[in-house]
Amino acid sequence: MISEKLIPYFTNSIKEYWNLPALTDYPGSALSYADVAKRIMWLHRLYKTCKLEKGGRIALAGKNCSKWAEVWLSTVMYGGVIIPILANFSAEDTQHIINHSDAEMLFISKDKFDAIDEDQLRKIKYIFSLEDFSLLKNNVDDKRELVRPLSEISEIRNLQPKSLDIPDVCDNEDPAAIIYTSGTTGFSKGVILPHRSLMANILVASENLLFKVGAKVVSFLPLAHAYACSFDLLYPVTRGNHINFIDKIPTPKILLAAIQDLKPNVVLAVPLIIEKIYKKQLQPLLDSPKMQTMLKIPILNGLILKKIRRKLITAFGGNLTELVVGGAPMNAEVELFMKKIKFPVTIGYGMTECGPLISYTRWFEHRFTSSGASVKYITVKISSPDPYKIPGEILIHGDQVFNGYYKNEDATREVLIDGWLHTGDIGTIDKDNFIYIKGRSKNVILGPSGENIYPELVEQKLNNLPYILESLVLERDRQVVALIYPDLESMDNDKKKESEVPALMEENRKLVNQQLADFSRIAKVQIVNEPFQKTPTQKIKRYLYN
Repeated sequence: MISEKLIPYFTNSIKEYWNLPALTDYPGSALSYADVAKRIMWLHRLYKTCKLEKGGRIALAGKNCSKWAEVWLSTVMYGGVIIPILANFSAEDTQHIINHSDAEMLFISKDKFDAIDEDQLRKIKYIFSLEDFSLLKNNVDDKRELVRPLSEISEIRNLQPKSLDIPDVCDNEDPAAIIYTSGTTGFSKGVILPHRSLMANILVASENLLFKVGAKVVSFLPLAHAYACSFDLLYPVTRGNHINFIDKIPTPKILLAAIQDLKPNVVLAVPLIIEKIYKKQLQPLLDSPKMQTMLKIPILNGLILKKIRRKLITAFGGNLTELVVGGAPMNAEVELFMKKIKFPVTIGYGMTECGPLISYTRWFEHRFTSSGASVKYITVKISSPDPYKIPGEILIHGDQVFNGYYKNEDATREVLIDGWLHTGDIGTIDKDNFIYIKGRSKNVILGPSGENIYPELVEQKLNNLPYILESLVLERDRQVVALIYPDLESMDNDKKKESEVPALMEENRKLVNQQLADFSRIAKVQIVNEPFQKTPTQKIKRYLYN
């Protein structure tokens, strides 16, 4: 059990890095850690005026920005519980989460505020603008001004690091956040993360991710998701990093332009972004007849691969020491190529219920097709008679594991059994605790003789084939069926007509079946006309297509 406490850890970090740049709404100007400390103290005064007590809940709805980070940090450091809400949740889902979480205060961006019916928010006392912290709605009888502007409060305006005194009012078991999941099953549940879970994730990161003090961080994954929150915000704050917020997941082109400018040493991403860079920029070059011939010559092969690696490192700003991919499985072909050129990419595994990290390994120690080795404070076991060879459900025990689902005892009892978290993921583990994920238990398709078919593995093979942008493998009428969204841009480049799509995809079906066992072969292909709907970490919402 960890002994370090979250609130003092943040407080001491802010004091240590007082004069360093902290937060920027890219490409704007930077706030220093001193500026952030003053805003946190101002927000604490606001919470006190609003009579928020320890454990009081504050909902936070909006896109990534510096004020989003200030509300998150100030709430948890006050002893409150933060309810971050994904920006792409509908107005109805946003209202439901605010009500279900029993939030008393709400910070919300203007676009989200305009879309909701604030009169339906049952327990909310005050609503504030996320853009400037102005009061949007006061449901309390007292209509006086809540707090004077920060510029008029001399003791905050003139705050020095030695005077930053934030009481540690919480125990490690106290809840810090309730995160409502947006998974592939369609059911949003409030994951209660205690202080110890977040602290354990930060401590693991401090021993492994090794962000350089003062280095720039590009934060573009949704901060309301545990992955981005822990490693694009919380851990960087404890390292004095300069966090640059991009308010949405950008296209690979825009992302690489920002990375070129900021030159970070560590970048967090989801597989889809890396796979797009590979498929659009590298694969056409590698597949050209001239390049194929050159790659067969041993001396040229090595020189070409080194040149590709240098170009890719340069594309990621030139200072890259590690690209950490998580949130979804990575395409094996892309991973193999990255390993071949010794590009510093590694793949981790986590889930919201662990805040999120379960496994991770530095890129030079990472094992092909694994999701890294289980991290400190975590114990992993596989519910299988032979966990090395026979896939079974991945079970987790440790400080990172959550306290349960808020106001949902039935769902909590289903996944927390005798202190072990039943993840619903299927995989194996080797003698060094490297985890190899095969898929989700709910997605497994039974073959004609009871064999397990893991659709995610079939999809990886499909997605490597020509003119397939993404795919989804399902069981329909006791047959394995592939839904395919074609890569229309590649077809245009190759002067292929839209009328050729069915024949091209039928050819792909035959090609992939040659790589599959008899029981897992695809019976038919169905073309879809628009991209699949996805979660914030770019996993397909499979339940929408069953």
